[in-house]
Amino acid sequence: MSRLLSRLLLLSLLAAGPALAEPAPSGLPSPVRIATEGGHPPFNYVEDGKPAGLEVELAQALCAEARLACTIVLHQWDGIIKGLEAGEYDAIMAAMAPTPKRAARIAFTKPYLRIPFAYVARRDTSLPNPSPATLRGRRIGVAAHGPQVAYLEQRVPGAEIRTFDSLADATLDLRAGRVDFVLGDKLDLATFLSRPEGEACCRLAGDVAAGEPLLGEGVAIGLRKGDGALREAFERALAALVADGRYDRIRAKFIPFDTK
Repeated sequence: MSRLLSRLLLLSLLAAGPALAEPAPSGLPSPVRIATEGGHPPFNYVEDGKPAGLEVELAQALCAEARLACTIVLHQWDGIIKGLEAGEYDAIMAAMAPTPKRAARIAFTKPYLRIPFAYVARRDTSLPNPSPATLRGRRIGVAAHGPQVAYLEQRVPGAEIRTFDSLADATLDLRAGRVDFVLGDKLDLATFLSRPEGEACCRLAGDVAAGEPLLGEGVAIGLRKGDGALREAFERALAALVADGRYDRIRAKFIPFDTK
């Protein structure tokens, strides 16, 4: 993507929020400019020339709840934090996890999205529900560079961990019967199971318990350090959306399982 195109994509494409007759809370920018990538479905993508996806609809709902006039802008992933620091926009909602390296540069809200990790197994096996006890001695396929390796090493002693270059390679060995389970991102595994080859061979066997710290903190809104009022506004709005079910109604349009 050229620098010119990147700049053009930063033009406001979609406004969200209440009528301007509703004043923004004191001390907050108006409009609040929220950047997303536009190339990571179902979280964010471009449809009919406009930003779309779970994060776009959630941003609209958050802004409406917080009485903020908001604008969604697109920015390519490379440099998205730099653009926030430079004041090109006020927040990032782009499937961004608050890693220590990122948190050294910008602030984050509480997570608004957590994709659980899950196990899949072959349909023609009668393996027990996966747990640290039942997985002892089992062959578990996993992508080599993900957090699942550390999880298995520390939480599932006695399992036979087999690492692969990608989750797709692990599922190939599962289909061939060379591993008993594959552990991975539940959304990626749900995509695999929705395809003819996945649906024919395999089934969801169980989730890793929610709240496991080795599997990451989830996805959060990125903000400039010092923008505490905006952080509080988003977090209050998120709590309200979760409490009355609006969050789940938005999430269900894009992801078929709980992400809270």
